[in-house]
Amino acid sequence: MKILTADEMRAADRVTTDHYAVPSLELMEHAGHAVARFVLAEFPQAERITVLCGKGNNGGDGFVAARALAAAGRKVKVLLLGYPADLKGDAKEMFERMELAPVLAPDEAALDSAQIIDLLKESDLFLDAVVGTGFKPPLKGVALALRNRINSLVAPVVAVDLPSGWDADSREYLADGAYRADAVVTFTAPKLAHVCGNLTDSAHKPIVVAGIGSPDEAITSELNLTWAGASKRVTETPRPAESNKGKYGHVLVIGGSYGKAGAPSMASLAALRTGAGLVTAAVAQPILDAVARITPELMTIPLRAGSQGEISSSNLDADTLKELLDKKTVLAIGPGLGQSPETEAFLLGLLEKTNLPTVLDADALNILAKHKEKIDGRNRLLVLTPHPGEMARLAGISTSEVQANREPLAREFAMNHRVTLVLKGWRTLIAHPDGSIAINTTGNPGMAKGGSGDILTGIVAAMLAQYPHLAGEAVNAAVYLHGLAADFAVREQDEHTLLATDTIAHLSTAFRFRSEDKGGYVWIQGMPR
Repeated sequence: MKILTADEMRAADRVTTDHYAVPSLELMEHAGHAVARFVLAEFPQAERITVLCGKGNNGGDGFVAARALAAAGRKVKVLLLGYPADLKGDAKEMFERMELAPVLAPDEAALDSAQIIDLLKESDLFLDAVVGTGFKPPLKGVALALRNRINSLVAPVVAVDLPSGWDADSREYLADGAYRADAVVTFTAPKLAHVCGNLTDSAHKPIVVAGIGSPDEAITSELNLTWAGASKRVTETPRPAESNKGKYGHVLVIGGSYGKAGAPSMASLAALRTGAGLVTAAVAQPILDAVARITPELMTIPLRAGSQGEISSSNLDADTLKELLDKKTVLAIGPGLGQSPETEAFLLGLLEKTNLPTVLDADALNILAKHKEKIDGRNRLLVLTPHPGEMARLAGISTSEVQANREPLAREFAMNHRVTLVLKGWRTLIAHPDGSIAINTTGNPGMAKGGSGDILTGIVAAMLAQYPHLAGEAVNAAVYLHGLAADFAVREQDEHTLLATDTIAHLSTAFRFRSEDKGGYVWIQGMPR
């Protein structure tokens, strides 16, 4: 699923009408009905619904939704920010079809009338159809004044297309002066603001995309950005009946040191739960027993340890490497590894002696930050999964510079080093060697715990082991599934109490979730009731 700018969205609508002969009124009709269906399904207790309508096409979508909700038996009022005579084109046509007498608020003073004050106080839900994708901030006049009233009330707000006040092309986390939103229903494809901004103030509140009739061929974009969740389709083909473990790869997890047995254990368990046929953990001898106890399905290989309980460079001898690498499909290196000189020599030597697909995380990244010439994916699939601090060390800049330039930095780094770069954080980016970027929209603050990155490492490795011919989509899907599993986990507990291992326990639910089969919407954030 492509991510669009406001201009590209307008172009898609225009091509749909001009080239594919879908009337613009029909697109608006579909949009309004999509909003109404969403409200009926997700807010079934909302009886008294107030639709806030501007004078443009966003208001037109609101008029359609109001008509559909009234037909479904809801008590609907329309608050029009202007006069009916101000309406033009499709919005005017949909207003006339609505057959509901609006309450008029042509200016700020009108909001102080007893009628409007009572209307707002008595509403169970608001539909925000004031301004949409074509709007450029800031809000002014009656739209701004109404925003201040709405944001002080407790009734939920469902935004039509975008919360009014957001710039559709914004990559900012927050937008000052925008309407609050408890859910967002947009159309055809997500815009930049839907995947970059904190539109709903919580990762649990839904943002959905509704198809309204534009064919895929009408949707084009030069951003080279896609939604990571679309790649989950690679997991949705049932496994063949004659499956065996050899078909789904053998992941080798290398990591751990004295006092850090948990990291390789979690990565290994996540790889098993994600579907790898076999998983072996190669760890320093002193922590072998602790790692082996994580689950009986896990195989282990003891590695010789240095004086501090770390993996020693003596493991680079031919016999040990043969045992390590024989019949392995994917390497995952870094969780709990440490950065001692012995371990550094082992990692660098190992990378020189194998071209297996490799996932690098944690201390493996910190070591490579000192040897950037070794970050080279030309002769192998190389996936790096840094958090912003690790990315800063890899790029030789400050963490604040990373956060200020996430998208261009990730794209440039991935292309220059020919790697897939998973830059973790709010809206994790998956940058590929061809310059494309997938943006992930799952996950929540409960994941801000030690171990979350180790689990992602295991999930990525297992997905690569199972889908080597679809490596890019496999990494996108891995990131999406990791966040989605955490979203399901916090449905059962609070974000404060979530442990990284709780995410593993909900991977099965994440795999079963079909984002495009829920009410005719694509759920890019949140999930149905």
